[in-house]
Amino acid sequence: MSKQHWLILTGMAIFLLACSKSEQLIAFIGFRPPAGFPATVYKFENNSITKEGFELGRKLFYEPRLSRNNTISCGFCHLQTSAFTHHGHDVSHGIDDRLGSRNSPPIMNLAWNTSFMWDGGVFDLDLQPLVPITNPVEMDETMENVLLKLRNTPPYPALFQKAFGSTDITTARMMKALSQFMVMLVSDQSKYDSVQRQQGVHFTATEQQGYALYQQHCSNCHREPLFTDQSFRNNGLGVGPNNDEGRYAITLNAADKYTFKVPSLRNLAYTAPYMHDGRFYALPAVLRHYTSEVQDMPTLDPLLKQNGRTGFSFTPAEQEQLLAFLQTLNDPTFINDKRFSEEAP
Repeated sequence: MSKQHWLILTGMAIFLLACSKSEQLIAFIGFRPPAGFPATVYKFENNSITKEGFELGRKLFYEPRLSRNNTISCGFCHLQTSAFTHHGHDVSHGIDDRLGSRNSPPIMNLAWNTSFMWDGGVFDLDLQPLVPITNPVEMDETMENVLLKLRNTPPYPALFQKAFGSTDITTARMMKALSQFMVMLVSDQSKYDSVQRQQGVHFTATEQQGYALYQQHCSNCHREPLFTDQSFRNNGLGVGPNNDEGRYAITLNAADKYTFKVPSLRNLAYTAPYMHDGRFYALPAVLRHYTSEVQDMPTLDPLLKQNGRTGFSFTPAEQEQLLAFLQTLNDPTFINDKRFSEEAP
C-alpha cells in the first residue's frame, strides 16, 4: 500500500469516527431528572417522552401557523437566548404588535411546575398552549384553524405519524407534542449546580456571603434548587398602571389580590426585565425595591413585614453580595443547547 493510499484510508477512518462521535453527542436521551432535584409533577405516564414526539414539539414551538396571520410562534415570545422569555420587553408583544398586560415568563424546569401563568390560571402543561394560541393579543387563532393548517402542511401528517402512530392531527396530540419539547427544557448546569454537586467548583468569598444572605432572607419563597416554591405572593410592588390584580382574577378570593406566582431566580442574567409587568430592567433595581420600596398593602406577604418595617435592611455591600450569588444561577449551557434551537442539529 502506498503512503498516499494509507493517508487517505486513515483520513476516512478519522472522519467516520468523528461522525460516529457526533451522532453520539446529539443522540436523544429523553428526560433525565437532575441529581438533587425534587420529584417531578408532570404526569409522564400519560405522555412518554420520545425522540419523535420531542422533535415534533420543537417544530410546533417554532411554527408561526399557530397564529391567525402566520407570523407569531411560541418561540417569538420565548427566545432561547433569553432563557425562553421575551427579553427587553416590559410586557409581551403579540400579533399585529398588540401589547399584552404581563411580561412573558421564562420556560424552564416546567416538569416541576404545579401551575402556569403569573396568576396560576392553568394547572396542566398539556393545556397551557391553548391560552396564548387563542388569546386575542397573543396569537389570536382558533384551535380549529390551527389543526386545519397543520393537516394541510407537509410534513406535519408524517411527523404525527412518527410520533403517535397515526396521521390524525388532534388538539390532544398537538398539546402532548408541545409538552414533550417543553419538559425537556431543563436548566441545571449553572455554577451553583456545580458547587452543590461538588464538581470541583467553589463559590468566591463574595458569592458565599451572598448565598448566606439568600438563605436567610430569600429562600422561603425562592426555594432551592428550583428557586421557587410555586406559591403566589404579594411582594409589595404596588398597583400597576392596568390594575392587574393577579391571582384574584382566578380565585375571586380577596386574600389573593395582587398576588403573583413566585418566579425562579435561575438565569436572571438573560431574562430582564423583571416582575409580572416588567417594571424593573436591572437586578439592582429589584434589590432596591426589597430594601426601600416595598409598599404596605392588605395582602402584602407577612415575610416582607416584620419588626415594624417592610422589606429587608440590605446594606449596599450586602446587595453586591446578593448580586454576586445570583450570577451563579445563570446557565449558559441551557441558552446555547442546540437541541432546543429552531435550527436544531
